[in-house]
Amino acid sequence: MRRADRLFLLIHALRGRRHAITAQQLAQTLEVSLRTIYRDVADLQRSGVPIEGEAGVGYLLRKGADIPPLMFSPDELEALVVGSRFVHAFGGERLGRGATAALLKIEAVLPAELRARSERTRIFAPQLGNRIESSGLIDALHGAVLEQRVLRLLYRDGEARASERDIEPLCLSFWGGSWTLGAWCRLREDFRSFRPDRIVEYAATGEAFVETRERGLHGYLRSVGAQGLDAG
Repeated sequence: MRRADRLFLLIHALRGRRHAITAQQLAQTLEVSLRTIYRDVADLQRSGVPIEGEAGVGYLLRKGADIPPLMFSPDELEALVVGSRFVHAFGGERLGRGATAALLKIEAVLPAELRARSERTRIFAPQLGNRIESSGLIDALHGAVLEQRVLRLLYRDGEARASERDIEPLCLSFWGGSWTLGAWCRLREDFRSFRPDRIVEYAATGEAFVETRERGLHGYLRSVGAQGLDAG
């Protein structure tokens, strides 16, 4: 996390609170060390941010230092909370951290009644250690999509037939119970959708690819508009 983002989250974590929040709580929320929290708070205080309190006691923003809260309807707020829970559970570690940070920013500036509503929603997305999202594979594939890295897969299709493929990964799609990786398959010389749970092995080839309209995301989405989404 960039330091600027961390300082922003730190300020928002303090907003709208009646009681002090401890450095330990802040450290757990931001996933940093106590020493980092102490240093960041001191730097913010020196820069003029009206933070009151001290190490070992807790911190508060001085009364009157708050900004007008974000305004959401109860349904809009619940949608954001539930959406962040689903991303945290099913989006992999990278997006999960982003969803947690985004929700922290939102809840920190909510009026008390809406913050209470966000805590009462009863739609959950429990994280399970045996799901593919906990393996790191979704994060790795996501990174390859973003960085346009060619991947070499050992892949088994629906009939357990194995093949080695060099692919240009274009997108990930979540279907509620499973994921697919949309890609240009160099073996088939066509677009294919691969299920991550059928990838036996994968590795970056060290090659980057250049996406074009015909052989990139636009072409892939057009190709699967009315077709099945399993690799053949």
